[in-house]
Amino acid sequence: MDCSLVRTLVQRYCAGEENWVDSRTIYVGHKEPPPGAEAYIPQRYPDNRIVSSKYTFWNFIPKNLFEQFRRIANFYFLIIFLVQLIIDTPTSPVTSGLPLFFVITVTAIKQGYEDWLRHKADNAMNQCPVHFIQHGKLVRKQSRKLRVGDIVMVKEDETFPCDLIFLSSSRGDGTCHVTTASLDGESSHKTHYAVQDTKGFHTEEDIDGLHATIECEQPQPDLYKFVGRINVYNDQNDPVVRPLGSENLLLRGATLKNTEKIFGVAIYTGMETKMALNYQSKSQKRSAVEKSMNVFLIVYLCILISKALINTVLKYVWQSEPFRDEPWYNQKTEAERQRNLVEYIFTDKTGTLTENNMEFKECCIDGHVYVPHVICNGQVLPSATGIDMIDSSPGVSGREREELFFRALCLCHTIQVKDDDDVDGPRKSPDSGKSCVYISSSPDEVALVEGIQRLGFTYLRLKDNYMEILNRENDIERFELLEILSFDSVRRRMSVIVKSATGEIYLFCKGADSSIFPRVIEGKVDQVRSRVERNAVEGLRTLCVAYKKLIPEEYEGICKLLQAAKVALQDREKKLAEAYEQIEKDLILLGATAVEDRLQEKAADTIEALQKAGIKVWVLTGDKMETAAATCYACKLFRRNTQLLELTTKKIEEQSLHDVLFELSKTVLRYSGSLTRDNLSGLSTDMQDYGLIIDGAALSLIMKPREDGSSSNYRELFLEICRNCSAVLCCRMAPLQKAQIVKLIKFSKEHPITLAIGDGANDVSMILEAHVGIGVIGKEGRQAARNSDYAIPKFKHLKKMLLVHGHFYYIRISELVQYFFYKNVCFIFPQFLYQFFCGFSQQTLYDTAYLTLYNISFTSLPILLYSLMEQHVSIDTLKRDPSLYRDIAKNALLRWRVFIYWTFLGVFDALVFFFGAYFMFENTTVTSNGQIFGNWTFGTLVFTVMVFTVTLKLALDTHYWTWINHFVIWGSLLFYIVFSLLWGGIIWPFLSYQRMYYVFIQMLSSGPAWLAIILLITVSLLPDVLKKVLCRQLWPSATERVQSTRTQSQDHLLEVSRFVSLHSPSPSATRPGSCSKQVTLTCPESKECSVLPPIVNVSNNRCHPSWRPCYRGPCEETDGEQITSSSL
Repeated sequence: MDCSLVRTLVQRYCAGEENWVDSRTIYVGHKEPPPGAEAYIPQRYPDNRIVSSKYTFWNFIPKNLFEQFRRIANFYFLIIFLVQLIIDTPTSPVTSGLPLFFVITVTAIKQGYEDWLRHKADNAMNQCPVHFIQHGKLVRKQSRKLRVGDIVMVKEDETFPCDLIFLSSSRGDGTCHVTTASLDGESSHKTHYAVQDTKGFHTEEDIDGLHATIECEQPQPDLYKFVGRINVYNDQNDPVVRPLGSENLLLRGATLKNTEKIFGVAIYTGMETKMALNYQSKSQKRSAVEKSMNVFLIVYLCILISKALINTVLKYVWQSEPFRDEPWYNQKTEAERQRNLVEYIFTDKTGTLTENNMEFKECCIDGHVYVPHVICNGQVLPSATGIDMIDSSPGVSGREREELFFRALCLCHTIQVKDDDDVDGPRKSPDSGKSCVYISSSPDEVALVEGIQRLGFTYLRLKDNYMEILNRENDIERFELLEILSFDSVRRRMSVIVKSATGEIYLFCKGADSSIFPRVIEGKVDQVRSRVERNAVEGLRTLCVAYKKLIPEEYEGICKLLQAAKVALQDREKKLAEAYEQIEKDLILLGATAVEDRLQEKAADTIEALQKAGIKVWVLTGDKMETAAATCYACKLFRRNTQLLELTTKKIEEQSLHDVLFELSKTVLRYSGSLTRDNLSGLSTDMQDYGLIIDGAALSLIMKPREDGSSSNYRELFLEICRNCSAVLCCRMAPLQKAQIVKLIKFSKEHPITLAIGDGANDVSMILEAHVGIGVIGKEGRQAARNSDYAIPKFKHLKKMLLVHGHFYYIRISELVQYFFYKNVCFIFPQFLYQFFCGFSQQTLYDTAYLTLYNISFTSLPILLYSLMEQHVSIDTLKRDPSLYRDIAKNALLRWRVFIYWTFLGVFDALVFFFGAYFMFENTTVTSNGQIFGNWTFGTLVFTVMVFTVTLKLALDTHYWTWINHFVIWGSLLFYIVFSLLWGGIIWPFLSYQRMYYVFIQMLSSGPAWLAIILLITVSLLPDVLKKVLCRQLWPSATERVQSTRTQSQDHLLEVSRFVSLHSPSPSATRPGSCSKQVTLTCPESKECSVLPPIVNVSNNRCHPSWRPCYRGPCEETDGEQITSSSL
C-alpha cells in the first residue's frame, strides 16, 4: 500500500475526520433542502475563533524550554550544569547555571510577552461584533460564535469576518469592490461577482427565504484558487446549478470598498479560513555560520569530555597506589547569516530588474506599424493627433482590420475603471479634457488600453455586463460580455467572447507569440512575426492579437462545454484548460503590440558589481528569449564579447538533447581547462566569456528521468556547463521551474549558498527554495515580500545589502564565534593543567567570582561591541571595490584551518599563562616578609594575565576605533581591577568565609608579580602579532592591501595638503579667464583607491574625497574642483 495514503488516513483519523471527503456540503442559513432533493447530512465545523498564539498557560514552560534547549549552545551548558549538580565537584553549579538561567529566563520572558500580545490581539479579533441573518432579522453577535452556513451582512469599510460566498450586494449589477492589502499587499480594488440567481436579494427577508446548498472543496491555503458550485432550489423540482470560483469568494481579512453592504454565506471559519491557513510556519533556514558554530561546539564538547575522562582515570590511578598523599582541595566553592556567503543569485526580470512600468510603444497591424504621437528631435509632431504611420497607409480594406484590432485591445482585458461619484453614465472622453483612470492587476493591460486611447479608441466601463468603448467619431459602442477565458501562465494567453450591437459574436484572443502563432490559420503571419522578433531584440514586451467570428450554434456548444467544466468539483482546472484548448483555435491574426518596460535605476551597475564580487547571477523569467536577452545586454549581464550558447527547444529539434549538451560541454571546457569554479565565478578578462540561454521546455527534458530511470547524467552535464558560464538566462520559465533551477544548484555537489529575488507571486516558490529569499516591494503586490527573508524596494539595494552589510556581518560574526572559543580555551585549559599538580582532586584554579564573571562581565562587552561596530574597511571602499567580497567567499573565515589556528593560539596562550607563572615563582620567596605565593594567589595571577591578554588580543584585531571602543575595552580592564580590589579588600558580611581576602592586593604589592604580568602578556601576544605582520607582508589578502593603501594614501595626502597650504598664492595670482594647464584629482570606480578625508581649501576650491591626477589642455573645463599649476 502507498505509504503516503496510509499517512493521510492516519492523520485524518487522528483528527476526528473518519468520514473525510474531498468536498463539503454547506446548507445556506442552516436550512434543510426540500424533501426529495438530497439527503440532509449535518456536518461539524470549527467555530470562528482565530488562534495565532504559540503557547497556552499550561504548555508555555515545557514547550518553551524544549525549543530553547534544541539549540546546541544551550544544551551544552545544560549538560555542564547537570554534571556539576549531580557529581561532587569543587565548583558550584551556580557558576554555569546562573548565566544559563539568565539567558533562558530573558528569552522566555521575551517570547512570553510576545505571545501575550498575540493572545490579546486574538481576543480583540474574536470578540468583534458581526451582523448575521436569523429568522429574517438582523442579529448581532461576536465573531467567534459565527458558524459555517450563517448568512452574514458586511458594510462598507468593514473587514470580512470569515470566508464568504458572495450572494448579493447593494449595487444593482451584483458586484462589489474589495482590497486585499492585509492578505497579499495589493491595494488596488478587486471586483467580485455575486451568484447570478441570488444577486437580486437585497433585503433580510429575501435572503432568509433562500433555499440553497453549496458544494465546495475542503480548505486549502491558495488565496487565488477556489472550486465549488451552488444548488439553488426554486419552485421547480430540479435545482439551478451555478459554478463558484475565486471571483465569488470573499476572503477573511479583505475589506469592502465602494459598496454600501453585501450578504454572504460563511463556508470556511476560524483556523480553516485561507488567511489562517497561510499563517502556518515555514521551515527554519539555518545559516552557514550557525552550522559551523554547532560543529565547533560539538568538537569542544568532545574535547571537554575527553579531558574529564583523563582526569577521572588519573585520579583513580593516583589513589590506587599506596603511600600516596590524599588528594587535597579546599572547601567546595561557588561557581540572521547567509547573505554574507552568497555564491548564486537568481533574479526575476519583470519588476525586479525592470521598473514594471509599461509604456505603449507601437503596434503592427497586417504589417503596418502604428506609433502613437511620433517624436522627432524630442518634439511631438503637430500632425500627430491620433494615429501616426511610419510606413505606407493600409488602404480602405485594411481600415476594417485596423479598427477591429483596436476594438480587440479595448475589449480583451480585465481592467476596472476607477469610480467617480460625480460622474454617472458614460465615462469621460478625450474631448472633455479628462482621461480615464484604469486599474488592473497587470500593468501590460493598462499600458495597452492607454496606448490604444491615444490611437483613437477609449475603453469607458463595464456596466450591466456590457463593455462600452468610444470610437474615433466619439460614438459609444456597446458589446455584451459573454465569456472570459482567463489568462494563466501555462496557456500564456487570454480571450473574451463578446456580442456586438448588430448581433455578431466575436472571440478576441491576445497572448505571447509562441501561444498565438500555432493557432492561427489566416493573416499576415510572416510580416507580423518579423516585427515581433525585431521588437523583442530591442527589449520590448510583445503580444499578438487574433480573433474569429462565432455563429450562434458554435457559441451554444462553447457555452455547454464551459458550463460542464465550471461546475466540476474534481479536476476543474484541467477540464477548463481542455475546454480553452478546443475553443482557442482556427484564429485569424490581426497584429501585435510592443510595450517597453524600462530598466531599473542602477540595475546594470549592481549586476556588474555582483559579478566582480565573484557571485554568479542567473535571470529566470517567463518572457520570450529575444526580449530577455536584450534586457540582459542592457543590464550588463551579457557583454559584447560574451559568446552566447543556446540550449533551447529549437536547438534540440535540430539535434538530440544528448548531442547538444556534449557539444556545449566541449565548447566551454575547451578554454576553461583546469580552472576551478572560483576562477569562473566572476568576470574574466584572460579567457573566453560564455553566457548560456535555456528555455523551460529544454529544462523539462533535462530534469525528466530517462528511460533507464536516471536523469543524473544530463543534470551533471548541464551543471558543468553552467559552472563554466559567467551568466545564465532561463526564459519561458514557469514558477515551479524557477524553484527547480534553484533546487538543482542548491543541492549540487558544492552545496553553494543561493539567493533568490523577485517581486511577484510567481517568484514565491524560488524565494522559499533558496537559502536567502528577498522580495522586491513592487507593483505586483507583496506576495514575494511576505514570503521572503528580507524585503527591499529596489534591485539596486542588493549591492549594499550583500557587499557592505553582508561583508561586515560576516567579519563580525566570524570573529565573534572564533573569539568566544579562543577565550574559553584560554580559560579552561589552565584549569585542566592544574589538575596534574593537585592530585586530580578537582580543585579549582580560579576563585568562584572569577569563574562566574569571566564570560559575563570581564570579557563580554568588548566582543559584543566589536560584533556591532567593526568596520575593517570603509563602506565606500566596499562599494567601490566589490572584489573584496571574494575574501569571505565560501565561509573562508570559519573553515577548519582558521578554527585550528584559533584553538592552537588559545592552547599556546594557556600554556604561557600557567607554566610562565609556575616556573617564575616556583620555590621563590616573593614578599618582603618571606611569604610564598599560595594557590589562590597563583590562580589570581594566571587569571589576571588571561583577562588582559584576551582583551588586548581583541584590541589588536579592531580596525574601527571610536570613543565607545576605547571606553569598553579599557573600561573592562579597569572594571576587573576595581572589582578584584573590592572583592579581596573588603570583608563582606554575607560570606561565611572569604578566601580571597587581601590576595589581589598582596599580589600587586610584589615587584616580580608586575614583571610576570607584563612579560607573560607580551609573550602571549607575540605569535599573533608576528603572524599578522608576516602574512600582511608575504601573503596579503585584497582587504589587507586596501588597508595598507589607505594608510599610505592618507599619509601622502597629508603631506600634499601641507605643501599646498605653504605655497598657496593670493587670490589675485589667478586671474579670471586665464588659460593654464590644470590638474584635477578624480577617482573612477574601476580603480582600487581608498577613501581619503577632505583636505583644506585650495584656491577657494574644495578637494573631493576621492581623486586621482588627470591632465587637461588649456582652457578646458572639468566637472570636479581644480588646482591650477600656477598655484603649485
